[in-house]
Amino acid sequence: MTTPNKFFDDVSQLMTNAMGVAQGAKTEAETAMKGFIDRWMSDRNFVTREEFDAARAMAQKAREENAALEARIAALEASLAKKKG
Repeated sequence: MTTPNKFFDDVSQLMTNAMGVAQGAKTEAETAMKGFIDRWMSDRNFVTREEFDAARAMAQKAREENAALEARIAALEASLAKKKG
């Protein structure tokens, strides 16, 4: 039967604690970086995804309405040309 070696137990505990500290530092760094990026982007007046999607939908609707109006004008002009000619 072997007895546990206190040195290896201490080293193992030290490494476990170091990994816990490293994980905590990683989480803290990620949080700080996310906060920095959020502040940087808000200072630049970037739009949110929702605002972009809403503007895109409005532009698409405007393009469709313009196409419909162009077709209507073309039909009216053709009708007018028939009446004159």
